[in-house]
Amino acid sequence: PPGFAESCCRSRVFWMKLNKLLLQGKFFQLEITDPYAGPVLLDEKLASRCGYVLSEDVWGNPIFRASVLGCHVANEADELFSLTVNIKVSSFASMRAAVTYTYPMYCSYSSWASREIVCEENYMEVSVKTDVPAVSNDYTVAWMSALPETQNVAYQLWQLMFVSPSGRKRITVSDAAKLGYSFNNTLSRVYLRAPYHSNESDVSAVSGVNMNMVTSTSMYRQRWLLLLIDTTVSCPVDGISFTDTTLTWTVPSVIPTLVVQESTFLSKNILMGVDGRVIVNPEDKNYLLEHNKTHIRITIPIGAEGGKLKSSISGGLYGVIYSIDLFLEHTWTDADWQTTKYTVMKSITTPFMPQIPTVINNTLPEERLFNIAFGHFLPDVSLVAIAIGNVPFTLREAQHHGFKIYETPFSNRTKGFILEVSFDDPYVLKEYVNKNETKYTLLINYTISVGPEMTLYYHSAEVECVIADIELPEAVGYCDEENLYLAIPTSGLHQYWNLYLGNKLLNRHVALTNGYLAATNSTHLILQIPLFAVGVIYEEASFQKIKARFDVALRKVRTMETLQMFSVSCSFNSSAFIICHPDGTITVSAQMKTVPAIDMSKTKLRDSSCKPREYDEGHAFFKFHVTTCGTSARFEGDHIIYENEISYEKETLPRRSVPTVTRDPDYRLTVSCYYQAKETLVLGALSRDPSTSSPFGSGTMVPRSAIGVYRRVRQALNVVSRVSKDESFVEFYEPNVAILKHPAEPVFLEVELKDESPNAELYLESCWVTGSLDFNSTPRWNVTVDG
Repeated sequence: PPGFAESCCRSRVFWMKLNKLLLQGKFFQLEITDPYAGPVLLDEKLASRCGYVLSEDVWGNPIFRASVLGCHVANEADELFSLTVNIKVSSFASMRAAVTYTYPMYCSYSSWASREIVCEENYMEVSVKTDVPAVSNDYTVAWMSALPETQNVAYQLWQLMFVSPSGRKRITVSDAAKLGYSFNNTLSRVYLRAPYHSNESDVSAVSGVNMNMVTSTSMYRQRWLLLLIDTTVSCPVDGISFTDTTLTWTVPSVIPTLVVQESTFLSKNILMGVDGRVIVNPEDKNYLLEHNKTHIRITIPIGAEGGKLKSSISGGLYGVIYSIDLFLEHTWTDADWQTTKYTVMKSITTPFMPQIPTVINNTLPEERLFNIAFGHFLPDVSLVAIAIGNVPFTLREAQHHGFKIYETPFSNRTKGFILEVSFDDPYVLKEYVNKNETKYTLLINYTISVGPEMTLYYHSAEVECVIADIELPEAVGYCDEENLYLAIPTSGLHQYWNLYLGNKLLNRHVALTNGYLAATNSTHLILQIPLFAVGVIYEEASFQKIKARFDVALRKVRTMETLQMFSVSCSFNSSAFIICHPDGTITVSAQMKTVPAIDMSKTKLRDSSCKPREYDEGHAFFKFHVTTCGTSARFEGDHIIYENEISYEKETLPRRSVPTVTRDPDYRLTVSCYYQAKETLVLGALSRDPSTSSPFGSGTMVPRSAIGVYRRVRQALNVVSRVSKDESFVEFYEPNVAILKHPAEPVFLEVELKDESPNAELYLESCWVTGSLDFNSTPRWNVTVDG
């Protein structure tokens, strides 16, 4: 069929290439047509003995090469050569029903050197002109050892003598053929073809390169003539080295077994080629051909033109293999031979070179679009499937879902695959971070098909993008005569953040328990907080006036980090109230409605020295601490109840010896404050001292022994302090153990009085943090001072 086979003559070699595309799913064989015996099936033994090579080029096309001195080549005067090849193609491995295509090939070659040596993949060949002086004037050991054997050379019959480390062996041409050799003569030449690593061969290092050589003498005797011809041949079997970026092929410049008199050696010409074609200017293709007295060296960049990079999978890793078909032709002269043309054919393939694919993040935050490039790959790689967030998609399913996938070329003749996914896609992971940012995470699993073998390779990637796309809510506060109000936007509430009242989550249950009213509309949550409800902070309490504040913390749902505080603060006119402050201070504005009216300046607490701070005709204002003014304390369940009494004593007028009671009314008002026996108080402390502070980032805290002693009037009290792991105060850290805490991370401290005496009370006066285990060391950061 057209395009099935291409043939040509390159130097002294027949060259045929078959189209692999026309052989897909087929089996083929080659037959060599013998002009006298008909077709002969080509196999490995026949190929190496007769000068044939059947291999593949770097692109996978079958290649057939044949020497013009091959066994079945028709030779006309050592100038015109022809060879006929039958190509048998079948759909069956047994080759039944095969179709045969016959291809004749022709070659002309007349520029023979006195000696020509060809080192092919599977054979070594030397051919020598027979009109040159047969015996060197330099009687070397090899020649001298051959002379005794000449007495036994058969009359008019070619014989071969091999010299190897095991000794000498003289055999006939027909016996040599049985050992895989081929010897013959043409009109003007004698040639010997030998396989590599035969029993008669030897391997030795020449300038660091291992050479396989066959030392032989061809002998022919007539009545008046004894012809001895040196048919020694030597070819390199290694000399290949690799780096990450180049491959280097080294061949000795001078081969001692081929150049007896090295002092007369003269290099005439060195050529290199690729795929059988001479490269006139190697530097144009970035090839490097260099030589000196000992070596000829060819260096090829991996991936260079003329070779082929192929994708491969090895040990679960993706990588590439580079192959190139080189040849080297070295022409020299010496005293023994007029000219020697030395040609070496070498197919070189690098070891597997791992190349981890790269994932390039070209995400466009302003467009809210992931743009991910996955590469770099050779053309023999294709993307067959992806998984997003562990959900598999074929390429068609991915496109239908809305993912955009396409190939893109890169400058180094590779390609990549582009994947575009919207931030808002349901398979993209979303996490609220920092104050007003969202971290979008795209989990990708690629499935690619590698090479003609279609080996599957899997690669996973995780791509993140953080953008400030969350707007923190802003609350609005206002008041009426009896309530404080906070209007808080509901957008993002409970999704990103929650509202906290102190250390408690402000939900509907807490709101109802504390007496708040909560109402929502389409945009806001409105909280109504009565003036004297739980959680109201009284910034100022004076005669008939209260300045009150209500705080709600906006905290992250996951980390409980406080982002901002919503506060509303107002002043109220109130004639009668009692306020129990967290620090134990009690403020009372008492309204006295008596008949007749009493003098409010003469009211007092249990301790008659505690008088009102302000008063008018109907009101008295008191401010005192629970530890003063005769205040009593008693326990009731989980609460401590502090009580005092506002009273007015009747004024008596002395008359003689018996007191006289006035008409003033008797007045008593009991004041009670309830405190929880165990209460969590949230406080904060921040200190910045550049000269003494540790670098910002983290710190450790070591709670000391849990037993503390507080001395007061020579009485020892059993006080226990502990650090809780969270706000529940259920699990505690062990004492004397370092605890790692990050900046702005809350620390939960508990101080408890273990003394069973009913007269003992605990007041936390001061709490501080130091940079070492010494409580008195500096720097010192105060948490609470004077309670």
